[in-house]
Amino acid sequence: MKTFDAIIVGAGQAGPSLAGRLTAAGMSVGFVERKLFGGTCVNTGCTPTKTMIASAYAAHMARRAAEYGVTLGNASIGVDMSAIIARREAVVAPSRNGVESSLRNNPRCTVYTGTASFTAPHTLRVGEDELTAKQIFLNVGGRATVPNFPGVHDVPFFTNSSMLAFTELPRHLVIVGGSYIGLEFGQMYRRFGSQVTIVERAPRLVQHEDEDVSAAIRDILEREGITVRTDAECITLAPHPDGVLVGTNCSTPPPDIAGSHVLLAVGRTPNTQDLGLDRAGIAVDNRGYITVDDQLRTNVEGVYALGDCNARGAFTHTAYNDYEIVAENLLDGASRRVSDRIPCYGLYTDPPLGRIGMTEAQVRASGRPALIGTRPMTRVSRALEKGESLGFMKILVDAETKQILGASLLGVGCDEAVHSLLDIMYARAPYTTITHAVHIHPTVSELLPTVLEDLKPLR
Repeated sequence: MKTFDAIIVGAGQAGPSLAGRLTAAGMSVGFVERKLFGGTCVNTGCTPTKTMIASAYAAHMARRAAEYGVTLGNASIGVDMSAIIARREAVVAPSRNGVESSLRNNPRCTVYTGTASFTAPHTLRVGEDELTAKQIFLNVGGRATVPNFPGVHDVPFFTNSSMLAFTELPRHLVIVGGSYIGLEFGQMYRRFGSQVTIVERAPRLVQHEDEDVSAAIRDILEREGITVRTDAECITLAPHPDGVLVGTNCSTPPPDIAGSHVLLAVGRTPNTQDLGLDRAGIAVDNRGYITVDDQLRTNVEGVYALGDCNARGAFTHTAYNDYEIVAENLLDGASRRVSDRIPCYGLYTDPPLGRIGMTEAQVRASGRPALIGTRPMTRVSRALEKGESLGFMKILVDAETKQILGASLLGVGCDEAVHSLLDIMYARAPYTTITHAVHIHPTVSELLPTVLEDLKPLR
């Protein structure tokens, strides 16, 4: 039995940073990672996909060169997938290796490689080693959900992780799932040159966004030649001479979709199935997510869950914020809470969506008096100058407190511009703070004061 002050399981966004804070405070840490250091973001999420999206953007802009008066001759625009993957790995590897080396070179941190499983509330087994500590922090992340569609195990399929290991260009990629992962992969592979069809069970893409946002995103994708099939209430998979046949309706004959490859992008599942949580008495919900309170404590004293495995956030930035909450509460005497943070995330299609706070539908459902300001990107000079004017901005404000309630910014640069609104929300300042500010011209952000100066009652 090896005793530590703390044990951390999982080297995603929260775990390594927490190890650094705890060891700097003089604590001994046992750190367990079963496979790849850096977690989903570094290995199969943000870093590799956004690197490939940058390559896809370059191909897309090359095809548009004539619109900008640029002559490329008669050469057709193609992609070299091996070069794209090599570039991706050149970006990913330093991040992964940096996380691992920082942990292994920390004299107060002992790294174990393997799968951790509880044998008691404060004891874990990793291979032949048994570790114990009064404080245990679970940062085990999640993986792609494999849905129980009829025929799903009768055909080869990709998830977001295995898709990244594929080195060829699909002739026709059928993507089941019309949310963040599916849309980002869909546009990316379309720009690489694949035929792409996106299949979604719901009536619209990214259904938890406002209807106007969903419609605009669909329009953007369809303009690029992506086929979108919504209301696919009964999805089936079957072998086909061309690859895979995706059925979309069980009560009537086709339209079925024959593709060369299929990507399943229908959600995430927490990596809690082999942690032995029952032996520790740690509570989970009906989906396997670890139940935590507002300070990320489980029902077992001294055991915390951070990141994707706790269902309190599904993003790199929320996982990192989980680390900040736990570290400051334990070491700095703070009382930070998960409920203090404002919902914020991005969808990295091109153009991107920056989303913060409440949607328009949520504001309407709340019944509060509100104001709304909108502006199409066709009225944003910077977007016109760049030749990227699809999308729109929408900001919602509380009519009484003058505080910003939320925003949906879909357009070039909006994943960055949205932060000026988010910071005002955290400051609990009135929206007039922005209308009185002088922004740099020409930028996308300079139009935010203009939108807020033209607010109208939400009716």
